[in-house]
Amino acid sequence: MEFPKVMKVQQRFDSDRLLDIPSKVAEEVARIDVSSRLSTGDSVAITAGSRGVANLATIIKSLVDELKKRGALPFIIPAMGSHGGGTANGQRSVLQHYSITESTMGVPIRATMDTNQIGETPDGLPVFLDKNALEADHIAVVNRIKPHTDFDAEIESGLTKMMAIGLGKHRGASCYHRANNRYGYYRVLTQVAEVVKQRCSILLGLGIVENGYEQTALIEAMGSVDILESEKRLLRVAKSSLARIPFHEADVLVVNEMGKNISGSGMDTNIIGRRTRLSEPLTNAPRYSRIFVRDLTQESYGNAIGVGMADIVTRRLVDKIDFKPTYVNAITSTSVESVRIPVTLDSDRDALEAAISTSGASSGKDCRLIWIKNTLKLDHLLASEALLDEVEANDTLQIVGDLDNLKFDSNNNLQDVL
Repeated sequence: MEFPKVMKVQQRFDSDRLLDIPSKVAEEVARIDVSSRLSTGDSVAITAGSRGVANLATIIKSLVDELKKRGALPFIIPAMGSHGGGTANGQRSVLQHYSITESTMGVPIRATMDTNQIGETPDGLPVFLDKNALEADHIAVVNRIKPHTDFDAEIESGLTKMMAIGLGKHRGASCYHRANNRYGYYRVLTQVAEVVKQRCSILLGLGIVENGYEQTALIEAMGSVDILESEKRLLRVAKSSLARIPFHEADVLVVNEMGKNISGSGMDTNIIGRRTRLSEPLTNAPRYSRIFVRDLTQESYGNAIGVGMADIVTRRLVDKIDFKPTYVNAITSTSVESVRIPVTLDSDRDALEAAISTSGASSGKDCRLIWIKNTLKLDHLLASEALLDEVEANDTLQIVGDLDNLKFDSNNNLQDVL
């Protein structure tokens, strides 16, 4: 097959970011007057999630320091539902990968999968909470606010979800995901979070918003009663800042890597225009006829949730799958479709030929092809010659290399240029 020529393209996003994170955290904690709700010696459980949030260790360490200054005794809990293989040690290992350890944070990390039921939602759903968090005097909820990969609403991925799925551990996550199929994500998450706020002392929420370069753009603290409305507002900011592929339609999308550290669904569904749940369709979604995924990130520890959204993958990706955590994640989230194994081929050349020949492209040479590193890194990408007119008409795009042929190594795998 004759492959299309490609050019490297740079995409420009809003680059505003916080330069002094510790000072900003200190400013926010002071602004909402946390001291008025703390007594000397109060224990505070700080949530730490499993996503690849920029500067998460710095943000949590800064919050730890501010609480210590006020006489509190903070500790950190993994708040990540069933991730990390659904085990306490697995979740501790996830935090260690993000440099969140007892030595770096200067406080204990208390990891458990044990939960207690603290109430019920108006729909009769039991509400579960991490045992260590429940035993603390207060809880500080920390998370990035961003569009969710499975549904669209005023509240998606952020502090509310952390109070429900994160603090609910495997038991709660399983219960709420099953309920989502009946009631919908928004209703379940907001009702569960409301019970958590009523039954526990939520000292503060610390919301994080990132810019299109995955840099920390905004950190905002809020009291318990303000979390819902503040999160709605910050989600609107996050959606406006979300980096996207600048082409709404293409024949083939090549993705270098997928993984849990990139998105909870392996690939951000808002970027690739696909969801495994037909009951939660994307609105105004981009359309890519074939998606070819080349590899799985090491940071995923074998969890290949979301691989089912691809059409074609390589043998090396499939060989890296650890089916135990992958299936735990899929069954807990009730999204077994997301771990179906796509057409699997031995080399990039074979995979690319299959993708192009089944995409509807008039020819390999004229294929509208896009090549990205992953669904987070979108500031640089490759576009085929058939997209040249669209590139030149878009003032946020700049061509930074000449049109050239795709290059393969001796094993018929693409030579990576991203």
